[in-house]
Parts: sequence; C-alpha cells; structure tokens
Amino acid sequence: MTRLQRLFRIAWVFCRYRLDTFLPLAELPVPLKVFFLLAPWHLFPKPKLDRGDRLRLAFEELGPVFVKFGQILSTRRDLLPDDMALSLKHLQDRVPPFPGHVAQGIIEKSLGAPVSELFAEFSREPMASASVAQVHAATLLDGREVVVKVIRPDIERVIRQDLALMYMMAGLLERYWSEGRRLHPVEVVADYDSTIHDELDQQREAANASQLRRNFENSSLIYIPSIDWDYTRKSVLVMERIHGIPIADIPALREAGVDLKVLAEKGVEIFFTQVFRDSFFHADMHPGNIFVDVSNPADPKYIAIDFGIVGTLAPDDQSYLARNLLAFFRRDYRQVAELHIQSGWVPPDTRVNEFEAAIRTVCEPIFEKPLKDISFGHFLLRLFQTARRFNMEVQPQLVLLQKTLLNVEGLGRQLYPDLDLWSTAQPFLEAWMRKRIGPSGLIKSLQSHLPAWLEQSPEMPQLVHDALVQLRNTGSNDHPSRATLELIRESRARADRRWRRGMAAVALAGVAWLSLDHDLATIAQTMPVHGWALLAVAAWLVVGRERKN
Repeated sequence: MTRLQRLFRIAWVFCRYRLDTFLPLAELPVPLKVFFLLAPWHLFPKPKLDRGDRLRLAFEELGPVFVKFGQILSTRRDLLPDDMALSLKHLQDRVPPFPGHVAQGIIEKSLGAPVSELFAEFSREPMASASVAQVHAATLLDGREVVVKVIRPDIERVIRQDLALMYMMAGLLERYWSEGRRLHPVEVVADYDSTIHDELDQQREAANASQLRRNFENSSLIYIPSIDWDYTRKSVLVMERIHGIPIADIPALREAGVDLKVLAEKGVEIFFTQVFRDSFFHADMHPGNIFVDVSNPADPKYIAIDFGIVGTLAPDDQSYLARNLLAFFRRDYRQVAELHIQSGWVPPDTRVNEFEAAIRTVCEPIFEKPLKDISFGHFLLRLFQTARRFNMEVQPQLVLLQKTLLNVEGLGRQLYPDLDLWSTAQPFLEAWMRKRIGPSGLIKSLQSHLPAWLEQSPEMPQLVHDALVQLRNTGSNDHPSRATLELIRESRARADRRWRRGMAAVALAGVAWLSLDHDLATIAQTMPVHGWALLAVAAWLVVGRERKN
C-alpha cells in the first residue's frame, strides 16, 4: 500500500467513526475551523457508540501500529478521560499470521543457513501472531525445545508511514490545543516511536531478557527463559520454550491447587524488587506475557516472556518515588507536596499549602476505605489528575512505571480479590529506604563518587586560574565577560561545596565503619577519640565553612 493509499484509508476510518468530534474545534484558527465544519465526514451518521468504543474500533481497523499506540495511550490517564482510556484498554491484536514459508525465509536469511541445518525440527505453523512478530516452535540440534520469534516482513515501512502521520497530527494538537504545550503530544508520539522500534530489534529484546534473568537468577519469585545468542539476530530471536499455565486461566490454576493469595503477593513483590532493587523492570506485564509454574502449587513461580518493553528509573526518581509512597502511607500530605516540588514534577513556584490541600481532598476519602478495597494504581492516577491543575508536566520515566503497576495490581486482584497491595508494599519500601540511607548505603555511595571527586579536585584551581587570566586579557567590562566571571565564581563555589560535603561524607563513613558492631549507647560511651574527631571535622566542613559562604 502506498503512502497516499494509506492516507486515504486513515481518512476513511476517521470519517466512518466521526473522530472529528474529538477535536477542539473552538480553539482552531478560522480557516481550519471552516474546513472541519464543511468537511465531507458530516455526511456520515454518527455511530451509536460511546466515544471510547469509536476510538477503539477505529484503531483496530487501522491495524497493528495504531493498535499498539492505543494500548500505550490506554495507560496515559493524564491525556485521556477515564471512559476512553478504559475502552482502549480492551484493544486486542487481531493480526492474521503471515505464511510459514515467509517466516522460514527470514530465518534463513538472518542466520545464513537452511532451517534444516539449524534445527532438528521446525514448525511452519505459528504458535502465536501479534503486531510486530509471530512465534514458531522448534527443536535445536542438541534436543532443546525453543521458540523462534520472527519480525513481520515489511513492518518497518508500515511503521514509518503511520508514524509520519501521527507526528503530523500531534504537531497540530500541540500548536492549536490549549492543553497541547503541557501534555506534549509530539513527545508522546516520540516515546511510542522509540518503543515500537525497540520492539523491532530482537537483539535488544534478548539483551533485556538476559538482564532480567541475571537479576532473578535462582529466585523463587519468577523464571526468565534463557536466550540462545548463536541463533539471535535483529529480526530473529531464539529462546528457551517454557511450559506453564497462562495467568489469566484462573480455573486451571485452581484445579492445579495453586495458592492464589501467595501468587498475587509474589506479583507485587516482583514489581517492587524490579523497580527499587534493580531499577530495571518488565514494563509489558499483561496476562498474555505471564505464565505460572505449578510444579509446587503451595509456592508457585511466575514465568515471563516478551521483553521488548522495559523501564528504568534514575536513583533520584527512585528516592523521590519511595519517599512519596511512604508519605502517603503516613498521610503526610505536606511532605508529598514538597517532594513533588523538590523533584521538579511540578513548577518551583507552586504554592505548597494549596497543593497540599488539593492532595488531601483527593486522598482522605480514599483512605477511609479498607486498604484491601483501595486500588493503588487508580489512586496514583487520581493524584496525577489532581497535579494537572498545578501544571504538573508529563514525567516520561514514570509512565511505564504507572502502566506496569496497573497491570500488576489488575492481575493480583483477579487472582485474589482481597489483595492488600499497600501492606505488601510498605515493609518493602521501608526496608529499601533504611538500606539506602544507612551506613551500607553511605559507603556504597562513597565507593561510586569518591574516585571522581579526588580526580577532579587537583584540576579545579588550574581551570579557574586559566579562565580568570583569559578574562583579564580580553577585558571584563562587557556584559558577557561579567556574566562569565560570575558563572565561574558560582561554579568554583559549587565545586568547593561538593568537595567539603564529600570529605564530610568520608568522615561520617569513618564513624559508621568504626561503629558497625556497636549499638548507639555503646557508641556514645566508647567511641574512640579519633571517632569524635571525625565527627567534629564533618561538622566543621558542613556547617562552619558554609557560614563563610
């Protein structure tokens, strides 16, 4: 299909489902407003369906690229009203498989050998077919059972065409929609662009699987299949074949005698372990990608597949997120508001009192319910919707996290309706925070940063001296030079503060090291003189020298 044909196809679906009713016509410039008012789609009767169902059916008719985009949009409650997001959540990949001989040709071209030489057995009939790939069963020459995942032929061209149109529509929304600048629709499409292209690279997916497998090696929580790297290329992935019960098949799990409460709680533990211990999490944990090992029904184990989408969090985001959640557990809404401002999630000029009151208004009615009746995921959605009023910008690093949490909680509640995610999460977060800010966390941080501090310290005076000499030679009366001089002074002050804090941290680490085997009372009575000296040095570095600045 040519680009022009594809454009006409999209226009036809747009007309058929009257998607023009979703556009902010009142905010458009006059020429566009006249065009949309006189456009031919008004000849089509408006379908007797909810707006969410109209959007879902339109995406399904437009094919796999739009289906995948709709699935991602369904998690963005900051962009869509609840009714539309819930409808898009039911989008399904209804993609017919491509012929087995075509898949075989892609495998042979990628691996450079006939299938008969690569595998003892290879099934041309696909096991499953999805938006960007399909899966075939096979047996390696050494007898191991594997699955072979093959990227669809010509899918990259289709993706390029559809993404170009999505960028065009997002650009119009960002330019003419009053909410466009805050919600960044072009960035939303760009995130999707990155996500779907990542899914096209099977070597990236294999690397994700290997990382997750290493993180959960010998774990009783989850099993990650092994990758056969000798048979994996950009368009082909060969992975150990797993056998388990689909997690959505609850009758089969009950028949196998699985403890569903344990299984649900393990799902929550897996999520928080990935996010806070590893900062690397499987971000596509919908029921189709999760199976259960029922060999030990009393202690069941998850099995995950499809690692095309993973998420990560920076240490700062991890810390702010954990502190936010713990503040919610304590109903400390003031701290929640302050953390949002400190993290930059809302503008720095936000009035803390007003933001705190808005958060309290949302949270108090929720917390009056029994904890088992509170949806953690929907609670966060309500919070984000409240923060929109205070110009909270989209946080891309939290979008996948939010989506994954909703999936995990949804799965857990299907397995065990009385799942109390809050009581499962709170001890984990408290233990993580204690470890992060305790002596072991301090020493680990020093191990990471101290070499860089020591390496940079000798160079800083010379760099400042060279810059000042250059300014003196060029003259410092002009405004740019004065600004540069001020910038250098600020940089020098910041470097000096960093050095002092680093040395203070070293002193405190020394105290921690000296006192690891003692309780607080013993430390106070018996800490050696050099321990108190280290404390005094730390206090002088942090407090005394700060006053001079």
